[in-house]
Amino acid sequence: MDKTVAALLLAMVLVGGCTPEPPAIREVDFENAEFAPFVEPDFPFITTSLDARALGPSFPGNNLVPRCLALRLGEEAYACFDTDMLRWSVAWTGEFLPMVTMGQISYNDFHNKSNELPEILGDPKFATGLYPGWSGADSRFSDPRPPRKDLDAPTWGALPEEIGQWNGVYLQGQQVVMSYRVKQAEVFEKPGSIKVGDEVAFSRTIQLGERDEVLSLVAAEVANGTHSEITDHSAFIYHGENQDSVTAIGLPHASEEVRLDITEDRYASVEVSPGADLTFSLVVWSGPAAQQDRFQRMLKEADTSMPDFRGGGPPHWTETVSTRGQLSPDTSAYVVDQLTLPIPNPWNRNVRVVDVAFFEDNRAAVVTFSGDIWIVEGIDEDLEHLTWRRYASGLYETQSVEVVEGTVYAYGKGGITRFHDLNEDGTADYYESFSNQMAQSIETREWATDMVAAPEGGFYVAKAGGLDMGPSASYPPVASGFRAGSRHSGSVLKVSADGSVRMYATGLRGPYLGMNPETGALTASDQQGHFVPSTPLLHIDEGDYFGVPATSHLPPESESPAVTPPLVWFPHSVDRSGISQVWVNSKRMGPLNGDLVHLSYGRPGLFKILIDSTSEAMQGGIVDIPAAYPAPTMKGAISPQDRQLYVGGFSLWGTNASGISALIRLRYTGRPSLLPQEFQAREEGVVLRFDAILDEESATNPGNYQARRWNYKRTEEYGSGHFKLDGTAGEEVMPVFSAHLSDDRKAVFLAMPKMEKVMQMQVSFDLETADGAPISDDLWFTVTDIEKLDQVAAGFGEVDLDALSIEEDTSLAAGRPAEPASAGEGEELFQQLGCMGCHSTDGTTEGMLGPTLQGLFGKEQHFEDGSSTTVDEAYIREALMEPGKKIVEGYAGEMPSFLGILSEKEVESIILYIETL
Repeated sequence: MDKTVAALLLAMVLVGGCTPEPPAIREVDFENAEFAPFVEPDFPFITTSLDARALGPSFPGNNLVPRCLALRLGEEAYACFDTDMLRWSVAWTGEFLPMVTMGQISYNDFHNKSNELPEILGDPKFATGLYPGWSGADSRFSDPRPPRKDLDAPTWGALPEEIGQWNGVYLQGQQVVMSYRVKQAEVFEKPGSIKVGDEVAFSRTIQLGERDEVLSLVAAEVANGTHSEITDHSAFIYHGENQDSVTAIGLPHASEEVRLDITEDRYASVEVSPGADLTFSLVVWSGPAAQQDRFQRMLKEADTSMPDFRGGGPPHWTETVSTRGQLSPDTSAYVVDQLTLPIPNPWNRNVRVVDVAFFEDNRAAVVTFSGDIWIVEGIDEDLEHLTWRRYASGLYETQSVEVVEGTVYAYGKGGITRFHDLNEDGTADYYESFSNQMAQSIETREWATDMVAAPEGGFYVAKAGGLDMGPSASYPPVASGFRAGSRHSGSVLKVSADGSVRMYATGLRGPYLGMNPETGALTASDQQGHFVPSTPLLHIDEGDYFGVPATSHLPPESESPAVTPPLVWFPHSVDRSGISQVWVNSKRMGPLNGDLVHLSYGRPGLFKILIDSTSEAMQGGIVDIPAAYPAPTMKGAISPQDRQLYVGGFSLWGTNASGISALIRLRYTGRPSLLPQEFQAREEGVVLRFDAILDEESATNPGNYQARRWNYKRTEEYGSGHFKLDGTAGEEVMPVFSAHLSDDRKAVFLAMPKMEKVMQMQVSFDLETADGAPISDDLWFTVTDIEKLDQVAAGFGEVDLDALSIEEDTSLAAGRPAEPASAGEGEELFQQLGCMGCHSTDGTTEGMLGPTLQGLFGKEQHFEDGSSTTVDEAYIREALMEPGKKIVEGYAGEMPSFLGILSEKEVESIILYIETL
């Protein structure tokens, strides 16, 4: 090469800063990844909850904040803005907050569920109590929210709209501008800090819109104030045993419209007179009275400027991350491809995906449990060039994301947030509160579980009940397994296009939703537990009640409403933790086109939902969609481009999944699907229909089918055993007396006597297609209504139903020789029933919901009631059949009963397995 050309090329590289692009990430190793702390040093806030009841004698005592915008103000100064009550609940210096909420404590320790209520780590300076931060001329120092009508319990939620409303927060680099409304006046507030020597004060620069009445801002409450004074532009409350401490508020700039006030030597307030738009600043400081002169310097040095926040701020994240997906070979009708997550990334940020939603151009918005939103580009057939960009952060345990008309919405414990990229730099600048009208309690298990867009506009959201788990806020349980929660706990709400909410359905424990965007049909699952005997799939209409008394939200004297039955029940062994549903409104998903798909966290995996409509009811059936699912499957969406199903999920609670998190694509390959496509439960038996032509010999052999049925019992106990129709424990075996092939050879009719309404029925089959492909599967379904079979419509016109010989002879039913009990079978059952999600076998206890089984046999076990016993066969048997009878010390009663589920031999096998550990 010519030396001159080489020199020019070298100069171009040096001047242009040309560096090779890092290679695209192909796979993620969560266990060896190094993640930075949850709180990022250059981001100004997180959203969390806060327990500020024990700050000290100078502070108000009743100070719980379910929705705290925790602000990092510089100079090691922090404040919690209560977005429900529009108040500075507490300001402090020193250390920030412990990272102990569920999303925080599991951020680096993926399965740690030992969350706590956060309390400040530093030195509290001032606080306000549980009343509005703003009010009218008569300052209100009590909670104006209407009392509960259903329970004698705390009132949670946003202020009544006539008092005020949280609007959102603008990002301006390291600063924020908060937006809210007080009465009819719009408020924009920039919080900050001032340091003079070793003393730190807090500043509030406020743009206040036009108002037609006096407004009062409560700046601080001093619980042990002894006396006070007001000067020209400052006000002081003295406190402490020797009156050696002072809390001061002051105005850096005088204004005739702004006046300082102190009430009862306790409340320091600012009163603003009616008038036009106004900007003023307030400085608040608490410290030694001997250093009171520093407060005057703080007033002079306060930054009272207001940034041009409406035009957007600089991006917090400018880099992108490239990943390359992993395609599965086309070995079956449906396969799972992985969209590799952006780990590692420039911020060493953990990415635990919960939900995904698509823009019309096929970009995807992905939300994480840590409160981040990423935008993913390059999603195409081969997934070779995926680009991940951070879009938003600081949210509170978000579990849902939607894209509506090109705008991103996310739902977490803070409510529904709508995001705006004001300067179109690829990151959100304004986090608008679309709605925080769904109440949120301090109870940590009252999850904001799900949000789906409504075709008519607005959203449906789901909230979990206030489960009696995790740290307690000292309010007693209201029912077995439940604390009071908020007035919206355990419910589904309709959120209108203007952000207002109304109750839509109640009586739920932990619902997750599905929405058919074409028909508006709304579905939900619920979490098995107290009052929920097994996992149900529900079709929801307005006014439905689903059986949990603690979340009925009716006055105590009201009669319990009728319980709406589910579309179908899932057995515990099939799906012990159901999550959301997706309607496959696609023409490219083969036999799943138009179907409802249910997502399972515990299994994990996807289920095809079959609908059997009679003249009186809808009843559902479920079949597993077999594939290799690398992580829990929680939320999903159909791509507008390839029309395939994309699913996200992460691991925290008990699951069979080995991976921590994944974003996957369920892809239809075009290969034949052997899943059942339809079923009918009728008086004469059951019809199963497939897409493939069946082999006549295998299809008509009744020995290739096994059927059983059972009911559940809805009680205050966790889950339910299996019960025969006469109420005794166990399952009923249903003999299949004959099997008949349909005219088109794609369906079978199984003649079974005594078909009755039943909560759960299972049909197992072992068939072949006409070309020899095996079909070995199970169908689980619920029989809500029984009517006669329309055999012509079902394709069995040649079958003479009246001539069928139905006798109590089960000799044709396939049977397997009984095997003796064994530790090996016990280990298989331990895996199959999902026991490893709560109980370790290696001694691990951290983050587990139940005690370890290692060394359990022969150990002295201590219980919550103070009793103890030596673990033997009798104890293990009792723990399997009546788990709520003795709760192990330090654990919650969250284990279902296996009464009627496990045979005597299976119980013996589990005992033998536990003895080996």
